[in-house]
Amino acid sequence: MIATMIFAAGLGTRMRPLTNERPKAMVAVAGRPLIDHALDQVAGPGPTVINTHHFADCLHTYLAGRNITLVHESPMLLETGGGLRNALPHLGDGPVLTMNADACWTGPRARDSLLKAWDPSRMDGLLLMVPRDRAIGPSRASFAIGPDGRLTRDASGLIYTGAGIVRTEGLSAFGEDVFSLRDLWLAMMNRGRLFGVEHPGHWADVGTPDGIAAAEAMLAGAA
Repeated sequence: MIATMIFAAGLGTRMRPLTNERPKAMVAVAGRPLIDHALDQVAGPGPTVINTHHFADCLHTYLAGRNITLVHESPMLLETGGGLRNALPHLGDGPVLTMNADACWTGPRARDSLLKAWDPSRMDGLLLMVPRDRAIGPSRASFAIGPDGRLTRDASGLIYTGAGIVRTEGLSAFGEDVFSLRDLWLAMMNRGRLFGVEHPGHWADVGTPDGIAAAEAMLAGAA
């Protein structure tokens, strides 16, 4: 059983004006909030934690009654690495499936693809990647997957989808409160313990208002 962390605390500055009165995770795509698209991808046994900050009450109200733990970050945002470490009391000591709440997907669920490929004997981290020709929207950190599955940095390579599995022991090495998961990945990569698996479907970044229509067209095409 694996715990799940969804990152939903961001200010959504690129999504303004839609985030002037709501968190980005509550922006609707195809009639449903982005947080539900994210939950579709990761639902399963084990604890689910979502961090909040910007218009947190909106998420608390919408998710009330579900078996989800909300962790509020205040007074400052902790970024993905700091946010994950802050939520560890609710996640346990095992690996955590992490998910950004600003994307839409077609094809197999992210959870299923990651768990099928996860091998804790070889891996400290596993990132779900997608080729550029099946990705819509701005690219995130790019990597190449080697013949053995290990990841290396490659600006022309595969795009990180915002979903992965990480062991959390390495979080204790960071002295600052605010830091990115990228810092944890780099340490894993230097040890040869960061791996990747390719998502076989399509993926759309929904970080801006323009991204909504593109994501909806992608989802409609898969219907």
